Amino acid sequence: MTLSVAMITVDTTDPLPLARWWAEQTGGTILAENDGWFVTVKVTDAGPLLAFQKTSDPTPGKNRIHLDFVAPNRTATIEQLIAAGATHIADHEMSGFGWTILADPDGNQFCVAQHDN
Repeated sequence: MTLSVAMITVDTTDPLPLARWWAEQTGGTILAENDGWFVTVKVTDAGPLLAFQKTSDPTPGKNRIHLDFVAPNRTATIEQLIAAGATHIADHEMSGFGWTILADPDGNQFCVAQHDN
């Protein structure tokens, strides 16, 4: 059996604004709104879709699965994300590798790292 990642889905009480926020931050495109109950965002041609599913009871506390992003200029990217409504959670460094934990407007945590090639 082989599994392929098709979609990463986030539970939220208001999918459309959160999907729009993520589409803007990733340069993605909203593919389907489905009357606001299940919104999909295409980020790249090859990668999985991001999806935002309406639920009256999102999982409380820290999300157990999160998105990891890389950026050529981590500092500038983080500044732009915070200006767009993200919240800074923490910065980490380990063996010369650094990343920042942020939260989207719904409180879902995600990381931004910088890979030096």
